Amino acid sequence: MSEPATNPDVTSFPAPNISLPLGLEVLRTYSGVLVCIEILFGGLVWILVASSNVPVPLLQGWVMFVSVTAFFLSSAYLLLLITGLADRIQSDWNFLDVFYHFLALLFYFAAFVLEAATTAANGGANITLHPNSSDVVMCITYPRGNIFTVLSYNQYSINVAATIFSFIVTLCYACSLVMGFRRWRM
Repeated sequence: MSEPATNPDVTSFPAPNISLPLGLEVLRTYSGVLVCIEILFGGLVWILVASSNVPVPLLQGWVMFVSVTAFFLSSAYLLLLITGLADRIQSDWNFLDVFYHFLALLFYFAAFVLEAATTAANGGANITLHPNSSDVVMCITYPRGNIFTVLSYNQYSINVAATIFSFIVTLCYACSLVMGFRRWRM
C-alpha cells in the first residue's frame, strides 16, 4: 500500500518575519544600539531608585517594577537577536518588536512621570539641623502645594538623576517604537 500524500501546508510553517539582522550585526543597527542604551540607562534607573532607599514606595514601587521588568525583557530580546534564536521561533518579530516597545514606552512614561513627581514634591523642602544647647533641633521648611516629600539632599540628588535617566530611556523606547513601526509597515 502506498502512503497517503502529505499536504505541504500542514507540515510546513511560514518563515519568521524579521527585518533586523541576526548575530552581532544587530549591534550595528540603530535599533540594536537603542536597545543597548535602553538596557544600560534602564539599569541605571533601577540602581539609582534602589540606592535612594525608595523614600516614597507608593510612587517609586512602580518605577522599580518597570525598570527591572524592562531591563530583563530588553536583555532577553537582545539576546534572542544576538544568538539567532529569533530565526528559529516562528513569529512575526516585526509586530512583536512594535508591540513590546509600545508597552515599554507606555509603562516607562508613567514611571518617568511618577519619578518626576516624587522629585518635584520635595520642591525645596530642606532639613537643617540647628545645634541647641543640649539637643539638635530639626527645622523643616515646607514647599508650596498639597503633596510634599521630605528627602535628604543625597536622596533628592539621586532622584533627580533617576528622573533624567528615566526620561532618556523613555525617549529611547519612543525612537525604537517609531523605527519598529517603520520596519513593520515596510
